[in-house]
Amino acid sequence: MITSIIESIHEVPAAEWEHLARPAGLYLSHRWLAGEEEDPTATCAYALVRDRAGTLLAAAPLYLVRDEPNDSYQPETVLPPHLRPRVIAGARRGYHNTPLTAPGLGPERRDACLALLRDAVRRFADHHGTTHWWPYLTTPAAARLAPLYRAPALHLEDDALIPLPGTGIDDYISSLPSQRRAGVRRERRDFASAALDVRRQPLADCFEDAGVLLAGHQQDHGHDRDGIDAMTALLKRQATAMGSEARVVAAYDGHRMTGFCLYYHYGTTTWIRAVALDRSHPAPHLYFNLMYYLPVEDAYAHGTTALHAGMTAIEAKRRRGARVSALYALVDRSSGEPEPSPRRG
Repeated sequence: MITSIIESIHEVPAAEWEHLARPAGLYLSHRWLAGEEEDPTATCAYALVRDRAGTLLAAAPLYLVRDEPNDSYQPETVLPPHLRPRVIAGARRGYHNTPLTAPGLGPERRDACLALLRDAVRRFADHHGTTHWWPYLTTPAAARLAPLYRAPALHLEDDALIPLPGTGIDDYISSLPSQRRAGVRRERRDFASAALDVRRQPLADCFEDAGVLLAGHQQDHGHDRDGIDAMTALLKRQATAMGSEARVVAAYDGHRMTGFCLYYHYGTTTWIRAVALDRSHPAPHLYFNLMYYLPVEDAYAHGTTALHAGMTAIEAKRRRGARVSALYALVDRSSGEPEPSPRRG
């Protein structure tokens, strides 16, 4: 097998990359990664493993981070004090990460590919005078990678995924315990009584209004760097990169946006990206409808079978049917230390 480092996702045909990425999730998709290349806070690269016929067997995006605006991706915020890697391996956004391997690889060949990825990422980091880490690995991804690193995986957060059985939102509600079914129906009914104008639209049509609400949400949570200009620019970049795939469901009181949810349908999952409200214009259960029930309706219409609800407020998500799993970080040691070899058999 042959490893290489390339500088842009555009050097890999989208269909070839998507063969590996589609089972893994939105934040490792070809189009999402192309958009991330426009982020000036990091330098992008990509580690590839191919067989001698040129078939792509494994891959990982790499980010040499210069200025990390997201506290949750800052090593000094989430890792032990002595660990300060500056290279991120895998997804840099979305709190959902895994190395990419081709479907159908046997365990021994897959593990050999992962070891080659580790070595390639390590060389890249060493070239830049630092080390690397894999943040927010899914539980299966952490289990596959952990034997290749000397330090144990660190638990960072928990992740929520809501299964969507059947063919419509009534099937989802029926899958909940009886007490929760009554609560969800009441939350939907009370929201409908507010008679807000619910609009479904591309992000490109509303990123300025959404940017104002998102900045307020971020600053309410202590992220003072995330002002209106920064959040509007971020959403504009996503709208440009993702086009019609960046979908928004928003509530309006007249011409004023009072809340929105940005989400993506990718693979078999609908991925919630951002939710924000105008707290000066409350409406009954506005958050729950934007975060869960309205995207669930669109998920069924699009044919996806799960809603990725992500981190935080885990118990609220569990009450709405979420299955919860752990997210981990794996951190490389200094470049002079030997690492374990891939497992055999």
